[in-house]
Amino acid sequence: MQRLDDYILSHIDPEPEHLYRLWRATNLELLNGRMASGHLQGRLLKMLVEMIRPRRILEVGTFSGYSALCLAEGLADDDCAVYTFEVNDEVEDFARRWIDASPYASRVHLIIGDALTEAPRLGLSFDLVFIDGDKRTYVDIYEMALSLIPSGAFILADNTLWDGHVVDTAYDRDHQTQGIRHFNDHLARDTRVEKVILPLRDGLTLIRKK
Repeated sequence: MQRLDDYILSHIDPEPEHLYRLWRATNLELLNGRMASGHLQGRLLKMLVEMIRPRRILEVGTFSGYSALCLAEGLADDDCAVYTFEVNDEVEDFARRWIDASPYASRVHLIIGDALTEAPRLGLSFDLVFIDGDKRTYVDIYEMALSLIPSGAFILADNTLWDGHVVDTAYDRDHQTQGIRHFNDHLARDTRVEKVILPLRDGLTLIRKK
């Protein structure tokens, strides 16, 4: 599997230097560095933004800032913006340092707080939402996000296969797994949207509001 992963990464666009350095620093300085999107998913996020061409993006779950910078990289110009929410203030200094030092600092607005309550208070609508926060609250985050986007806009939900735990009975009592399963079941029944799960990394669900 690692050989295949290496093959894929050697046949797609390389990471920009600032993202390569951020990835290394994330894994050296933060716990659970694997939570950062990384090379493959980062290039996909950038390309999806270029395809969708949003003016405003909402991200729920900043962590080290890697995905926010990939989203910002795909934006058409500096009049577009990513509003990224992180509930854990312990990573604020790290994320803000790397975002501010990047080529896309002017496009990224880092907000420390709970997106569930704070994002609607911005009084903005969004063309694209990237959900990558607390798995236990995915359904609530999704419903909030759906209320802030127009018809035809997109939501991306990360980690929707959760290392395969969604189909592993050994994780039936794990709250994070329960949250992802609940979200996937909720989404499967939701006729307001179109959706498809990509088995990329840890699972990425693409959702389009009808």
